[in-house]
Amino acid sequence: MRVKGSNSKPKPAPATETRESIEAQVAAFLQSGGEIQEIARGVSGQTYTPTRHISLGKK
Repeated sequence: MRVKGSNSKPKPAPATETRESIEAQVAAFLQSGGEIQEIARGVSGQTYTPTRHISLGKK
């Protein structure tokens, strides 16, 4: 009887490739005249909006 192969997806690329590509992008950004701003700790970019309650049933 033959054992069936795994259906799992292939493993993602190692994190070093990602880190290297981010470093290259940052270097290109800075070389083109861009600036990196340091954001204070605890500051969030999320905007808070009131929640909406959606009712799908009949009243």
